[in-house]
Amino acid sequence: MKPILKVSGLTKYFDGNKKGFFGKPDQIQAVDGIDFEIASGEALGLVGESGCGKSTTGRLITRLLEPTGGKIEYNGEDITHLSNTKLRPIRSELQMIFQDPYSSLNPRHTVGTIVGTPFKISKIVPEGGTKKRVQELLEIVGLNPEHYNRYPHEFSGGQRQRIGIARALALRPKLIVADEPVSALDVSIQAQIINLMKDLQKDFGLTFIFIAHDLAVVRHFAQRVAVMYLGKIVEIAPRDDLYSNPRHPYTKALLSAVPQVDPDLRGSKQRIRLTGDVPNPINPPSGCRFRTRCWKAQEICATTAPPLLQVGQSSVACHFPE
Repeated sequence: MKPILKVSGLTKYFDGNKKGFFGKPDQIQAVDGIDFEIASGEALGLVGESGCGKSTTGRLITRLLEPTGGKIEYNGEDITHLSNTKLRPIRSELQMIFQDPYSSLNPRHTVGTIVGTPFKISKIVPEGGTKKRVQELLEIVGLNPEHYNRYPHEFSGGQRQRIGIARALALRPKLIVADEPVSALDVSIQAQIINLMKDLQKDFGLTFIFIAHDLAVVRHFAQRVAVMYLGKIVEIAPRDDLYSNPRHPYTKALLSAVPQVDPDLRGSKQRIRLTGDVPNPINPPSGCRFRTRCWKAQEICATTAPPLLQVGQSSVACHFPE
């Protein structure tokens, strides 16, 4: 089956501080040559600690950022460097749900204007009119259609995120990038939003890239999980395989930090404490980027960057996988 999205060698460097008045700026290697693909109707989780390049990857896929290098193929078409004019018909199929439900909604606009904006930008008049379609969308995400004329400040954080989801659904997208959609919400509300997104995926056949740092949330939502560290993907595996048998040392360390809810199982899991800080993305370590914090590191790890290779059901970038 042909993937709906295929990413090859995707790279994004940002300019940092200049070295002297005439010097070239430092290159911040936010995303440095990642490869993955996703099938239609699948949910892929993208996890890792803050600053690893997850959100940048999401913005590159939806073309909110221009890639430095690599290739993004959507439904077999190369969209890596398409102009805004050529991207317009594709943009309706690639949508994004943002992390902060407070700053992603314009406080001066009503809910009706916010959710209806995609129709206005795309110059589309839905059947029955924009207002009717917006009210249908509000109902789909669990809000009262009569709230059409209300402003964002009149809603709670969870309700605002539902408004953001309704806006993302407006143009009937095929792929949605959800960038930490529940991290700013109360724990009691997180489950409601996750369950809403699961229902929408099932009802509309949506494909999701779910970006998060909470491994428990990703386990509940995604069918496959990709783990990022310092701009690189270090492991991709089916959800159950990754959580029961992590192959990469970094994945193992991440999972060991997840709190154990069952009191009978507390203490049964060995906690792995990583030493040192995440290296600077301006000057990452040679070879394997995780080697400076890895208990398995040997000489080859410093000289040769491990490729992402198939190990069982998983793909792992490690010279000494579990």
